[in-house]
Parts: sequence; C-alpha cells; structure tokens
Amino acid sequence: MGICSKLFISLLILQAVISLSQGAEAAPENSNLFREYIGAEFNNVKFTDVPINPNVDFHFILSFAIDYDTSSSPSPTNGKFNVFWDSNNLSPSQVSAIKSQYPNVKVALSLGGDSVQGGSANFQPSSVSSWVSNAVSSLTDIIKQYNLDGIDIDYEHFQADPNTFAECIGQLVSTLKKNGVFSFASIAPFDDDEVQSHYQALWKKYGNLIDYVNFQFYAYDERTTVSQFLNYFEIQTSNYKGGKILASFISDGSGGLAPDNGFFTACSRLKSKEELYGIFIWSADDSKANGFRYEKQSQALLAIPH
Repeated sequence: MGICSKLFISLLILQAVISLSQGAEAAPENSNLFREYIGAEFNNVKFTDVPINPNVDFHFILSFAIDYDTSSSPSPTNGKFNVFWDSNNLSPSQVSAIKSQYPNVKVALSLGGDSVQGGSANFQPSSVSSWVSNAVSSLTDIIKQYNLDGIDIDYEHFQADPNTFAECIGQLVSTLKKNGVFSFASIAPFDDDEVQSHYQALWKKYGNLIDYVNFQFYAYDERTTVSQFLNYFEIQTSNYKGGKILASFISDGSGGLAPDNGFFTACSRLKSKEELYGIFIWSADDSKANGFRYEKQSQALLAIPH
C-alpha cells in the first residue's frame, strides 16, 4: 500500500473518531438550577413572596397558558393560547420588577397543565400545520407582553397520537427558538403510559431542543422511599437519555418522596454522583401556607459549591 493510500485511510479513521466523539451525549452534571411553578391555584401568591437565593439560577414558571377560550365553558382553540394563571398578582410589570430586582431570576410559562376550569386541558389539534401556526402567533404575543425567557410543556391529556404531539410541540419550540422568542425549553412528563408515549416520541425526534426535563416525581406514590426515588430517577434518566433530569417534589406532601421524608437525602446522594442537575417544586401556591421553608432548603442545597 502506498504512502498516499495509508495517509488517506488514517485521515478517514481520524474523521470517524472525531464524529463519534462529537455525537456522544455529554453527561449532565450538578447544577444550581432551581425552578418553581406559580399562579395556577390563585392563592394570591406573588413573585416577591418567594425567597430567592442569589447563589442559584432561579426560574419561575407561570402556570398555565392553555389553548382554550376563556368562557365559563372553555373549549379548545387549536393552538390559540390564553393566560390562565393569576395575572392580577403575576402581571407583566411584576415580571419585569422581579427580574430587575434579582439578576439571577428568569421567568417562563407552562403550556397545558392538568385541567382548565374543572375539565381536562386536552391537547387537541385540528392539524399540525394549523396548530403550529396559531401557537407560534399567540405564544409570541404572550411571551413578548410578559418579557418571558422560556417555555415549559406540561400537557397531560391527549386527543392526538404521539407523533402528532411530537410534531406540533417540536415544530413550535424549533420555530420560537429560531425566531429568538425565548432561550430555553423544558418538558414535564410523569410515569403514565399515555403521557410517556407522547413525551418520548417528542424526545426521540426533538430532544436536542429540550433544555430541561421537569419530571414529575411527585406523581409516584406518597410512600416512596429514598431508594425507590433514586431508582425512579435512574429509570427516567434512561428514558430521556442525555437529558437534564430535575429532581422534584410537591410542597403539599400529597405524592412522591416528601421533603420531610428523605427528598433532600436523595438529592445529596445524586449530588455526590454529579447527577443533580437541579430541583423544581410544584408549587409556590401551595408553599405559601408553610412559609416557603422547602424553597429555602432546596436553594441552600443547590448553592453549595460542587
């Protein structure tokens, strides 16, 4: 074999090695990201009520924007989103004020949620193209009005197959990111066959556009132990391979591993393994009753250097 042939083959091998290394998924590592849903329960909670540690990255997530009308008997509107959070206490001016007061704060909105005025908030597009067109237009208006930084996907009920959901949400996030409307996106699945089939279809095709996975670990049984939680965490890390899976709890203690029953022990173990990419809480509305003590504890843990 001639020198030129050997050189050519060596270059091909080097190129293959570089391609493999670039294609490998970077493992998530510890982060000081704290996220909290706010506004869904109309408990008069304000941004300023929630303690904010200056040493964490803090995301408020307004809950919810829903593609339903706002009548007494709301019905789906095929991607035309309206605000269904407590906009009296969580207004555009209050978003600007909290972001000005705390440079470490960003504010996002969440889409869908479990229910709308007593009924299920269904994902119910007429077609992919019409839903995406309406959603891009209506959400761009809301995000710009409120000066928001990100979007969260929290649909929990579906009148469409997983591929349609994946295409609608994937094209929406891709378009809004490309247009510079927001800078980060997250999804909020939980361990239910229908829910997982939809979100994993989205992840398989558009996972590269999803910055965080707000997995609802509080949807597991309220008798969850530390070891069970850590097992669930590893399972979802596998389901959303390469994703930044956040640990989570519900502050009213109604499900999952509760803060007083070992949640912070589990988080400390994840942190020791460089697997704690952040914590999120559902929700500030519930936490108001206990003085936000778990918010303080979560942020203190995240703020410890890693």
